[in-house]
Amino acid sequence: MPTDIILIRHGETEWNKLGRLQGHLDIDLSELGRGQAALLAARLATEQALGMRFDACYSSDLSRARHTAEPVAHALGLPLHILPQLRERNYGVFQHHDKAQISALFPDAYRSWQTHDPLFAPDGGESMQTFYQRVNQALDLLVRQHAGQRILCVAHGGVLDCAYRHALQLPLQRPRAHALLNASINRLRYDAGGVQVLEWADIAHLESSADDTLAVPHAS
Repeated sequence: MPTDIILIRHGETEWNKLGRLQGHLDIDLSELGRGQAALLAARLATEQALGMRFDACYSSDLSRARHTAEPVAHALGLPLHILPQLRERNYGVFQHHDKAQISALFPDAYRSWQTHDPLFAPDGGESMQTFYQRVNQALDLLVRQHAGQRILCVAHGGVLDCAYRHALQLPLQRPRAHALLNASINRLRYDAGGVQVLEWADIAHLESSADDTLAVPHAS
């Protein structure tokens, strides 16, 4: 039996608008982000009322994810399980800064970061390789724990990126060409053959996206 994971990026934060790296810093939702969480919860409750079954709801422990997940879990009548392994990548000394500030403060590290070397880690932070392994190990564990079920995971843009790259077997050093939208619905199916992207960057429940490109549907 396949297991479906619905990955959701948290709603917008003020730092999203400013382009500041949040990483492990506990930045909460903006007013718009809280509204996006409510619209997301209403969308999923409607799907449930139309017959879609949801078996469990998980969230990163960071406030921006947790406060997106709480109205969803409440609307679906599910307990919310907190899973710290769903945190965003730890960007170490880069956190709190935007790209221009990082380039000025840490020029050598910034240049290494821009090469997309999966083994590069900012001081005090994680490499992309370590982050990718953490995320996909957590998702694989959830698949084993919820075999044949459909579960929700509210997390972060980097987490979505890792799951998408794993499903499509994209090299970690390849620059991202897929959207990572605030409060978006992204559906993955896990079975014996691997992972399949059913739908990506669905924001039909939002009046407008917060901070990225337009939605990218995926046909596979």
